[in-house]
Amino acid sequence: MSQQRDLPESMAWRVIGRLESGQTQRSVADAVGVARSVVARLWNRFQETGNVKRRPGTGQPRAPTSTDDRHIQLTARRNRTENATQLQRQLLLATGRRVSSQTVRNRLHEGGLYARRPMVCIPLTPRHRAARRRWAAEHRDWEQHDWSQMLFTDESRFSLECDTRRVLVWRDRGTRNNPAFVRERSQYRRAGWMVWGGISIGGRTDLHIIRNGTLTGQKYADEILRPHVIPYAGAIGDSFVFQDDNVRPHRARLVENMLEAETIQLMEWSACSPDLNPIEYVWYMLGRRIAARPRLPATVRDLENPLLEEWNSIPQSLIDNLIASMANRCAAVLAVRGDHTPY
Repeated sequence: MSQQRDLPESMAWRVIGRLESGQTQRSVADAVGVARSVVARLWNRFQETGNVKRRPGTGQPRAPTSTDDRHIQLTARRNRTENATQLQRQLLLATGRRVSSQTVRNRLHEGGLYARRPMVCIPLTPRHRAARRRWAAEHRDWEQHDWSQMLFTDESRFSLECDTRRVLVWRDRGTRNNPAFVRERSQYRRAGWMVWGGISIGGRTDLHIIRNGTLTGQKYADEILRPHVIPYAGAIGDSFVFQDDNVRPHRARLVENMLEAETIQLMEWSACSPDLNPIEYVWYMLGRRIAARPRLPATVRDLENPLLEEWNSIPQSLIDNLIASMANRCAAVLAVRGDHTPY
């Protein structure tokens, strides 16, 4: 077993993925070939800071903040996406003094600024924000029993590739959903499998892989509603409530006719509100579990079985807890007047 005290960053993130997928610290340590204390220390660091890099070492306290330190911190606050090397050059141009990029990072950490990936959200218009406030106000007093009758559904895309651009922003702790640090994105990127799934308290649907092109109203009715949603509604009973979003295939005339014929109650959903749908975190967990597998898929077709296996192995208790957070989600939307929330 290796005696190393810290792992390379790429391996550290792989360890975090395994832990988040439910593996024990001991099993992860054995798989990676390090002492369990290394895994435990890495997990504690991730829980405290959201990162896997070592915290700046403690030692002799520094003298009061210098002019150079204030310049570095002020420049970072004005230019949130500049990296440490760029800030290093800015200091050199402004003062003629040369410091290392690590010194820049240390000074920013001392000022409470940390490099984090920005939260990526769908763009919101004033109309979207108003609709989100109305929806949250209408449902903030729902009880757990009300949410237990509901099937939350969504589509998501999974790819072999990852976003290599790694844009980071310098921000203070606790400011992740500050609008200044949010990147808005409205379209899928990269080739991969589009999947559909549904979750409820105490259960979930099968994961459906959407093949042969894009989703249409006819395909939605034939491949998703008829084999998955209608039987699920029958199992829950007359109080069943079906949630989907307002993309065009979902609102096709033949889809609405089918739901009406089956007397399925459709939840009126606020547009651009993935943070109100607890299945979004399930998609996140599904991706992390795929990334933590010992052997990663080599082709898009190889990705199919891991998706199905990991979907079925996500703990039901996690899904139940996510749905139990709906009251808090509504409160969060109201608190920010319909803007983006941390969920």
